[in-house]
Amino acid sequence: MEKEIIQISQKEISNAEREVIKRFATGGNDKYGRFFLAAISSIPWILPLSLIANLKGESDQEGLNNAFNLWLKEHEEKIKELINTVNEILDRLSSFRQDVQKRIESKEYIALVKKSFRVWDQVDTPDKRQMIKKLLIAAGAITLCPDDQIRLFIDWIEGYHESHFAIMKEIYVNGPISNGEIWDNINPGQNRPKDNSADAKLFSYFIRELNLGGIIERPRDVNDLGQRIRSPKQKTISSSAGDALPSIFDESKDWILSELGKEFIQYVMQDVDLQLAQ
Repeated sequence: MEKEIIQISQKEISNAEREVIKRFATGGNDKYGRFFLAAISSIPWILPLSLIANLKGESDQEGLNNAFNLWLKEHEEKIKELINTVNEILDRLSSFRQDVQKRIESKEYIALVKKSFRVWDQVDTPDKRQMIKKLLIAAGAITLCPDDQIRLFIDWIEGYHESHFAIMKEIYVNGPISNGEIWDNINPGQNRPKDNSADAKLFSYFIRELNLGGIIERPRDVNDLGQRIRSPKQKTISSSAGDALPSIFDESKDWILSELGKEFIQYVMQDVDLQLAQ
């Protein structure tokens, strides 16, 4: 069956695509078979390929050819991206030490693979798919945090907007940093909008969500138990704006990443090789 499918569309599909069909048809019985099947089986639109493969005894060759070619045409670009992503992850995982190989074959890691690729299929930007790829590589190579936390990170990638991640990255690179400085760095050359504008309110919304999610926080001293110490009350300084509240782009208070936020950054933005070398 596998050879027939490959012969059907030699002109239409690449060697990489033929390889994924081969692996699918043979059940992924190789060194990374469990990873491969977990990733592929998590993609809903892959299911028709298995149905086509089961049509051998129920359909003539022409009908099989047509069914496969229609499926391939419909998903041509996305299957190429999927194959490239799987191959890139497997290439990186294969370069790690032996104890990492055991981790990759564990049922806990395979569960993360399934969840990750379900999200990978649903997100609509290349940046988020890149985060998923980096997260799976890091989750296989390092043990910075438990798998429950990795699942939370996957949910963040799915649920947060690219603007959330832009703010997180800015705080990671330049923090402690104020709202006004974050805005200026993300929007170089643009004037700050009025506080009652839609742009300002949206920016404030992103900041507030990251703070409520425990990803960013105000710098504050902590005691030996890690408990934050209350800052001494400061005298109120009269404003030239009279009774106006502090601006959304106020520069008197800074943001930093929380420990949870730092771990997320390490999984989705930092180089795994550098972390393994530490």
